[in-house]
Amino acid sequence: MALSIYKSGLGYWTRLGTAVAAGILGTLGGYWLWEALAGAEWGVPTVYVQSGAALLLVTLVAIAAWWLVAVRPASVDFFIATETEMKKVNWSSRREVVGSSIVVIVVSLVLAGLCQLFDWGFFWLFQQLRVLQVDGG
Repeated sequence: MALSIYKSGLGYWTRLGTAVAAGILGTLGGYWLWEALAGAEWGVPTVYVQSGAALLLVTLVAIAAWWLVAVRPASVDFFIATETEMKKVNWSSRREVVGSSIVVIVVSLVLAGLCQLFDWGFFWLFQQLRVLQVDGG
């Protein structure tokens, strides 16, 4: 049956996340289309053209999302496999993430400082060699 959900009990969270993302994209696309058609002259009130085009886009995105998330076996199997693999991931603890973030920030600041020192050094060197002339102002 065309409207039945393929392997309905599996891959729930990845399917739900994909459907929500498609809904957000479809809604934003409909809003963009509404705004893009705001100044158009079609011989009928502009609001009819805007709403019709936006509704058509949102409906097409919803149908495509339904087909991708619930009907198409290849994509559904991919979502199921993705959720299965995500359950196997060993997620870092909060302490590990905070510690690693601090190390990255400190190393970035040290490297930025070294780059600034080299910049000042080369600036001074090029001034002494008269390759770089700086105005007094």
